Amino acid sequence: MAWTKEQKHVVTASYLGWTLDAFDFFLMVFVLKDIAKEFNTELGSVAFALLLTLAMRPVGAFVFGRLGDKVGRRPAMMASVLLYALLELASGFAPSLTVLLILRALFGIAMGGEWGVGAALTMESVPTHSRGIVSGLLQAGYPSGYLLASVVYGLFYDSIGWRGMFFVGVLPALLVLYIRRHVPESPAWRKGEAASAAPRANFVQVLSRDWKLALYAIVLMTAFNFFSHGTQDLYPTFLQVQHKFDTHTVSWIAITYNIGAIIGGLFFGAISEKIGRRRAIIIASLIALPVLPLWAFSSGAVLLAIGAFLMQISVQGAWGVIPAHLNELSPDEIRATFPGLVYQLGNLFASVNGNLQTTIAKAHDGNFGLAMALVAGTVAVVIAVMIYFGRERRGVVLGTGADTPQAGAMPPGASMSH
Repeated sequence: MAWTKEQKHVVTASYLGWTLDAFDFFLMVFVLKDIAKEFNTELGSVAFALLLTLAMRPVGAFVFGRLGDKVGRRPAMMASVLLYALLELASGFAPSLTVLLILRALFGIAMGGEWGVGAALTMESVPTHSRGIVSGLLQAGYPSGYLLASVVYGLFYDSIGWRGMFFVGVLPALLVLYIRRHVPESPAWRKGEAASAAPRANFVQVLSRDWKLALYAIVLMTAFNFFSHGTQDLYPTFLQVQHKFDTHTVSWIAITYNIGAIIGGLFFGAISEKIGRRRAIIIASLIALPVLPLWAFSSGAVLLAIGAFLMQISVQGAWGVIPAHLNELSPDEIRATFPGLVYQLGNLFASVNGNLQTTIAKAHDGNFGLAMALVAGTVAVVIAVMIYFGRERRGVVLGTGADTPQAGAMPPGASMSH
């Protein structure tokens, strides 16, 4: 089935929304050391801003998700993008660490709202057979944002400093104009509105009905967020502090591993349409185990770049399946809220990662490589086990009250073996 112009605009907007969201978040991971120096404090005190951002994302997922379920995915997405861009700009004016921490907490609320409504809008708009590749593309927006932040850091940081990095982060506000002009509302949401004369289950009723699914999804996304943040957030600091690399070396290594992340997300998202969501996630996550020594314990920029490239193929390969997988598992009535909320609650529980890894490194003579390897190796196994015993609804029809799989789709609870 050919794509319509409107479907292409939806995918473009959702990809850019998540790309620019991640871009604004990752600008900070490159300048933790510099902020600590300006405010005359320890690195761990500044890294607390990452914890606050991640911890507040569930609030945004709930607020903007409920907005998306009530008034539409499109306006909720526009509000989220505009808010996170303005808060990024404000971060550049922070006169003290306390003010910066407050702004990064508020930024977390705005950031947390974008993924859920954007993913719901996308998955409800694209052809069913395209969900896998679109899932990989949508999730590739995250490393794309990291890649963009790496480029900006390498090209402009020496000239504009850490405050200038945040000023650049206001640019995503322009995306709102594109969404307003070109992006239509989700057809599934419009169909639900058309049928609104019938009583609709509220959020609490749906969660009470599907609490086992919600609990499973939250624990799974906690592991997933430890997997991504545990391999990404402190990697620039690991390269700067432990290996003493300069700005440009850190930048090109970050660019290299984010290219790997994009490749991994697109590849495993696409093949999940053929081999199933669960099998694709298990294969991708377990790739991390043999890559760990090269990624965390090798020396020299080239070997570290190769290890980081392969690691992010694994991490974002597993993540590339998640937008489709979570939206297919989600109850129809709360699709703008459920995937984003369980994802961001996972972020909340994984928000201790930065401080956890910093503490482990400090206890082992500043060995960030060991700290990151312990986290990454553990959660790679946890993800594989949880996915193996989970369920799959590949190809399910998305729409209010519809939960019938398409022909050839794997029903809930089906085995991975055929």
